[in-house]
Amino acid sequence: MTDWFRRVALKSRRLDRGLAAVNDLDRAVTAAVSARPHTRFDHVMRRLSAAANHSALWVLVAGVLAVRRGAGRKAAARGMLAIALSSATANGILKPLLPRRRPAAAELPAYRTLAKPPTSSSFPSGHAASAAAFATAVTLDNPKVAPAVVPLAAAVAYSRVHVGVHWASDVVVGAAVGSGIALGTQRWWPPRRTDEARARPVDSVPELPQGEGLVIVVNPHSGPPDQDLTEDVRQALPAAHLLRVGKGKDVGEQFDEAVAERGEWVQALGVAGGDGTVAAAAAAADRHHLPLVVVPAGTLNHFARDVGVYDLQEAVDATQAGEAVAVDLAMVEAHPGAGDEPVHPEVIRTRYFLNTASVGSYPELVRLREKWQPRWGKWPAFAAALVTVLRRSEKVRVKVGDRWHLVWFIFVGNGPYHPRGMVPAWRPTLDSGLLDVRWLRADVAFSRLRVVGALIFGALGHSRVYTQLETPELDVELAVPSSLATDGEVVEEAGRYTFRVAKNPVPVYRRDEERWTGRDRPFQG
Repeated sequence: MTDWFRRVALKSRRLDRGLAAVNDLDRAVTAAVSARPHTRFDHVMRRLSAAANHSALWVLVAGVLAVRRGAGRKAAARGMLAIALSSATANGILKPLLPRRRPAAAELPAYRTLAKPPTSSSFPSGHAASAAAFATAVTLDNPKVAPAVVPLAAAVAYSRVHVGVHWASDVVVGAAVGSGIALGTQRWWPPRRTDEARARPVDSVPELPQGEGLVIVVNPHSGPPDQDLTEDVRQALPAAHLLRVGKGKDVGEQFDEAVAERGEWVQALGVAGGDGTVAAAAAAADRHHLPLVVVPAGTLNHFARDVGVYDLQEAVDATQAGEAVAVDLAMVEAHPGAGDEPVHPEVIRTRYFLNTASVGSYPELVRLREKWQPRWGKWPAFAAALVTVLRRSEKVRVKVGDRWHLVWFIFVGNGPYHPRGMVPAWRPTLDSGLLDVRWLRADVAFSRLRVVGALIFGALGHSRVYTQLETPELDVELAVPSSLATDGEVVEEAGRYTFRVAKNPVPVYRRDEERWTGRDRPFQG
């Protein structure tokens, strides 16, 4: 026992000496700052420090970043989340636990100090924590803004020492807390620096000058009510054979009729619409063994973003250059009736999907997530939607392989989704030849509470209620016929479903960004 007390006393003396050294260094830094001559820089630091009060400066920067959809908006959302967490940690937890006196106002000249200095604990710096959290968070999703945001964050952190309201060690620890929390958000919300997924290039697709050889269908009912790309497509691809989707018209039949009418002239099929219309066009392209041109014209355009086509101009550029990538097409066979009843092959209905399919309550989850996402962000909206759906939904008894399971829903992705062991967010590749299968078990005690807890702690992949596998084919038999949703829309009800990846991938036109970097684009409209 005496040895233990001796070791504790020794460690305590070492800690005291370390803290004393830090205090001495802090005072030396403050003295060096106070010794600098009066310049306009002092006024800039006072204004900058005040601008960061209550994170007002970072809210303004986030607003600028969020003007455009994509990486900027994602970066802004992560930045504000990181500020909220770091501010709560620094100001709500660490300051009360570790009180420290702020530098005396007399140690700095009056022209450098703030008119109303804060009175809370000096340790750690909340301004530095928020600045570092925001800068670290936004650069995770949008590295291009780092040259502007990181120096600004460093200036805000230093300004707290310059105006005499923090010691240097307060700023260093605050910045470390903020950066650490921002980096920690990756556990729940992995960054995606580009929407474009990897896929192997296809060299055999033809060039389509002005749309020559292209049959393209435009769906004016996709996307916002005031959006109709018919005339835009007609002007950008004047040589193409353009069709419009009308109410009651089947997209697949329109393609079949056009191909039969024009014969060998048709070298590619195209579509301007949402994911549902694109799926029908992809099925037609697969049937006729033709490449596909995709023009995003829906509300969310998940598939087009994964492929890397963001607007009409990029689709036109790819057709002019004759560049495409191989993209897997998934299909599901619906066997009517109870799962164990024999079904004549002619009765089996086949549907194609580009992104995801699901059995159970997953479609309702997607609907709620997309409804709440604009206000809360994707991950918080998904978590809230999942809790809501699990509270309302009924359990589904399914047979996967040779085993029966009681589940809340089954998710099937066209290709492996990232991240593994968490909420499926995006596809890193488009031509893996695999299905991503996930389900939440309902036969485990307190399964709903376990799911919520696992989401909060970022440990869903280690939970007993979560199962994930990757396979080229999946057969799902249901004890009671249940609804099937493809790409977020309920399309079928059956007692058994067989999911598989189509034998041959569909070539989808996409520009080779590396080839055209630093060069003129092949078509400018």
